[in-house]
Amino acid sequence: MEQNLVELAFNAADDKRAEDIVVLDMKGVSLIADYFLICHGNSDKQVQAIARELKDRAEENGYTVKRLEGFDQARWILVDLGDVVAHVFHKEERGYYNLERLWGDASFVEVGQGESN
Repeated sequence: MEQNLVELAFNAADDKRAEDIVVLDMKGVSLIADYFLICHGNSDKQVQAIARELKDRAEENGYTVKRLEGFDQARWILVDLGDVVAHVFHKEERGYYNLERLWGDASFVEVGQGESN
């Protein structure tokens, strides 16, 4: 079930052409969620489209979106799906926050056919 949600989130972001999609296994690293999905878009509209697709796809598949923060500003949108928390950044903000480095203890998870590293 959890892996299905990871793949659903990855595919939703990928369908909206999110860039550099990374999934981190947060089990044992953070109490917030089991997985973080991190990606970015190149414009406010694309960042919002990615977040909206994540929310819509999750709800269509019976998952509850616990929280959606930062949508109007479109700089860093957090989509809390429970076991998976998606961080959708504007390209300029992603490098600044560098969550992959911040959560360096977490291992990367390969998902689907995409370019997850």
